[in-house]
Amino acid sequence: MLTPEQQLTEAKQRLRLPRIVVICGSTRFMAEMNEADLRETEAGKIVVKPGWDMKSPHGFRSDPVEAEVLKARLGDLHWAKILLADEVLVVGCYIGDSTRAEITYARSLGKPVRFTHPEADPAV
Repeated sequence: MLTPEQQLTEAKQRLRLPRIVVICGSTRFMAEMNEADLRETEAGKIVVKPGWDMKSPHGFRSDPVEAEVLKARLGDLHWAKILLADEVLVVGCYIGDSTRAEITYARSLGKPVRFTHPEADPAV
């Protein structure tokens, strides 16, 4: 019997979907994430990445309690993107606790993890 993750992998293969890459990293590197998105898309991959920089001002964050709820929801959404993806691309030269946890999660799922700055790999 296949796990749900194995079923997902097989379904994507049957559908002949292009590889899906999720971009991870600190949102302080949003410009670099956008550049990586362009490169990966040009290479024929489906790209998913953080949709919102929580450090930038926005009306959604005017209420601190609601902002924390939103931050948690966005975090859960990003973990789902990792589960969906075939591979992970970590952008930036800094790896914080959240990104480190995402890398650990991706590797626990057997996902290949690449780095724009290989020296930032916490496994090295």
